[in-house]
Amino acid sequence: MQELLSTKLHDETRQGETFSMDTIDLNLPLKNFYIESYGCAMNFADSEVVASILHKEGFGSVKEPALADLILINTCSIREKAEDTVRKRLTEFRKFKKTNPGLIVGVLGCMAERLKGTFIEQEKLVDIVVGPDAYRSLPGLIEEAYTGQKGVNVLLSREETYADISPIRLNSNGVTAFVSIMRGCNNMCSFCVVPFTRGRERSRDALSIVQECEALFNEGYREVTLLGQNVDSYNFIVTRYKTKDIVQKTVTFANLLEMVALISPELRVRFSTSHPKDITDEVLFTIQKYENICNYIHLPVQSGSSRILQLMNRTYSREWYLAKVDRIRELIPDCGISTDMITGFCTETEEDHQASLSLFDYCKYDLAYLYYYSERPGTLAERRFEDDVPLDIKKRRLQELVDLYREHSLRTMQKEVGKTFKILVEGFSKKSEEQLQGRTDQNKVVIIAKDNFKKGDYVYVKITHCTAGTLFGEVIN
Repeated sequence: MQELLSTKLHDETRQGETFSMDTIDLNLPLKNFYIESYGCAMNFADSEVVASILHKEGFGSVKEPALADLILINTCSIREKAEDTVRKRLTEFRKFKKTNPGLIVGVLGCMAERLKGTFIEQEKLVDIVVGPDAYRSLPGLIEEAYTGQKGVNVLLSREETYADISPIRLNSNGVTAFVSIMRGCNNMCSFCVVPFTRGRERSRDALSIVQECEALFNEGYREVTLLGQNVDSYNFIVTRYKTKDIVQKTVTFANLLEMVALISPELRVRFSTSHPKDITDEVLFTIQKYENICNYIHLPVQSGSSRILQLMNRTYSREWYLAKVDRIRELIPDCGISTDMITGFCTETEEDHQASLSLFDYCKYDLAYLYYYSERPGTLAERRFEDDVPLDIKKRRLQELVDLYREHSLRTMQKEVGKTFKILVEGFSKKSEEQLQGRTDQNKVVIIAKDNFKKGDYVYVKITHCTAGTLFGEVIN
């Protein structure tokens, strides 16, 4: 497979770009940038791409907005709370223009398309607005903003947009890194804005992914997380020209997982996110085969009610999802499973809510991201259904899920006491520089004494005690 990949001729056409980095020479006094990221891991990975683009134009990053000549917020539109947070931060940033009149403020990411007019024309909070596929146009948009114009580029691409850019790792621990393998989403879940803000699915060149992971390993990184809105639908066609014949080979996500795992047994591999309808036995067998592919799967369910799942357009039933969980645990008995769930979706009844609670009882997730429903403008749900569950009921149902999850989490952690795990040391613990922290295969945080260990070390740890969220142990190797 890797030999086939190495012979591929790759010529990308990028749509929606208005500026070329090769032809723009910025002779501007803007040299320091500050960037904040909100939302999913994809946004944080995108910010690292943006940092690389700006670095090539002579910008350096700073850790405080007051020190910056360019402030960027990489935004999330999944929930209303995220949008409120971004608007508050933009209002706070506006005060820096009093001491730095040349300051440029920009919004990146998923809120760009929907709120570009609001931010620029109505509230006058920003100078530039850039969508997720248009970051290459940033140098030109900055130049426009410096001359007093407002710069906007929110066009979506049909191709993978940043495959040839080496991200600059922002706030990196030097051990773990995100690697984007695809962009966009074809699953039209009725509550979700991602297909409208990030466009259709397009997979990145498999060779460029492997090369990025190899480079990270050679730089001392020991764990990569392969990212996509739906990694299991990764699909890249490799073309090889042999005499007069054209040979094509499809690289699936399972193939890609194997290629990255083969870089080195010392490189841990994780991935996120999986759509339950797309994760295959081939992927599970690949995880089973390679010790360095972590036994951990994020498998969002969103609801435990088949009726609600149908309204959400999740394309599976409760029974189908539970059968998938059973299959994962059959093939990978010690696999950690996490999920997302929404309470209070349109028309949700107490019976539907009880179905979600009972599904939680069955699955006993290792980690869960729980939210109450927040209607997003432009989604199918906003157009088709009434947001008819009162807020107090949404919050009460959410709290019941949270309480149940905490109960499960404590019991799960207690079962790990006395066991031995191989962990990758990622750095100091949050509470003390006399302690180090790492994670198990199943993504559980483990705290150990510092001793003579350092970031990037693999150590075997026997768990001695725990809390509901953290394991504590003693190194035995």
